[in-house]
Amino acid sequence: MGSATAGASAVVPQRTFITVCVMLATLMQTLDTTIVNVALPYIQGSLAASPDQITWTLTAYIVAAAIMTPPIGWVAARIGRKNLFLISIAGFTVASMLCGTAQTLTEIVLYRALQGVFGASLVPLSQTTMLDIYPPELHGRAMSVWTMGVVVGPVLGPTLGGYLTAYESWRYVFYINLPLGILAFAGLWFFMKDERPPTTPKFDWIGFAVLGLAVACLQLLLDRGETKDWFGSTEIIVYAVLCGLGFYLFIVHLFTAKDVLVPLRIFNDRNFAAGLVLVFAVGMLILATSALLAPYLQTLSGRSVENTGLLLAPRGLGTMIGVVIAGRLSDRMDPRILMAIGILIIAETLREMTHWTPDIDAWSLAVNSIGQGFGLGFVFTPLQVLAFATLAPGLRTDGTALFSLLRNIGLAIGVSATSVLLTQATQYEHAVIGAAITPFNRNLQTDGAYFSWNPVVPSGVAALNAEVTRQAAIIGYVDDFKFLLVVSLLMLPLLLAMRAPKHETSGVRLAAE
Repeated sequence: MGSATAGASAVVPQRTFITVCVMLATLMQTLDTTIVNVALPYIQGSLAASPDQITWTLTAYIVAAAIMTPPIGWVAARIGRKNLFLISIAGFTVASMLCGTAQTLTEIVLYRALQGVFGASLVPLSQTTMLDIYPPELHGRAMSVWTMGVVVGPVLGPTLGGYLTAYESWRYVFYINLPLGILAFAGLWFFMKDERPPTTPKFDWIGFAVLGLAVACLQLLLDRGETKDWFGSTEIIVYAVLCGLGFYLFIVHLFTAKDVLVPLRIFNDRNFAAGLVLVFAVGMLILATSALLAPYLQTLSGRSVENTGLLLAPRGLGTMIGVVIAGRLSDRMDPRILMAIGILIIAETLREMTHWTPDIDAWSLAVNSIGQGFGLGFVFTPLQVLAFATLAPGLRTDGTALFSLLRNIGLAIGVSATSVLLTQATQYEHAVIGAAITPFNRNLQTDGAYFSWNPVVPSGVAALNAEVTRQAAIIGYVDDFKFLLVVSLLMLPLLLAMRAPKHETSGVRLAAE
């Protein structure tokens, strides 16, 4: 580690180039979280795969990335952060090219798994690098820049993926990573200096095995549960048992072994421990709301795919605005205040959504989306600053890896939990509404209702059932929005467990210089 008030000015140009390259690597990885989803039907047709088989292209990537996230800290200590960064960028870029050339389902599933293996470290390493090359008093701005890369990728993914697939080929969804990978690799090769600790701890093979088993089974459970009827399927029960066993063995191993995969002392930092819970909750909110809105607008409101995409875009704009403002304010005021404001804004937008009906006008929806995105930006950036403010620099790589893992698990659980709740609520409300439909219900005997939903003829029964299902789904979505509202409000008490950072203006340590 070099100290550097004296050398700080000399390193500013290098720091700028490193920042650009780090953000390109981050953008490359986050872009692939959503860009492939749009092209999935085209990949399925091109490779002659069934709907169930083609989902393995997503599952392989998610599971591989989840398994390879925890050991990032050890690998970085073993071979050096710069070397790991370069290997990850090169491997991810090559794997992307291989995905684009895949001719069979087996090939693309294998190459997507390789993408996950190499891509797992890109986001944690980029965050660690940004925290190290900027002094503590600039961490707010540094994290706002980093968050922009994390946010912009998933926002641009569907639009860029749809354009490339429609006007070129689904293969260009993967080829787009080539220029980003080359620029990021070349820049870090020239400008980033590598340092590693003098000693490297032994690799915890037992911890890696049991945690990998737990995380992989959890991801498989969440990814395949909906299509396999959850715990009505033996496959899902097996995943659940192995997941619980893996986490249990990992916790026991963590407290009893000498050299462990995740340093136990990292949880002694109160800010970081509370931040892990908060980033999990934020992860649930980030993707679940957008995942709910897309089918809500298309299925219930009858809007086109293009119109839905335009209506969802303001959320990303709001997030970017919130990230920029929060990044500047995080260096000047207590980040906990910013987070509290952001949580309350999110909660208010979710409260409004509990009163929505499918005829919601575009203006109200856009204002709500911008507000919700702004609130997420106000939470996400200060959270990164606060969680790592008191964490020892030597633990940052392990810390960012854990943050990335918990955020991704939150994303998966948020989508799955809201999906299950929607399905269950829709079925329950369908039964409740259906119980009120009898030959003696006078509301069904009026002229309009009688001709549209005549229970005597098959077409009338089908139309009536469709309307009952629609009304039940509306209530189901409201229940989901209420659930997310509760999740957002539960974040507030955790702020009391965190302490405001104390920045030093001199003697700043710049680890990457």
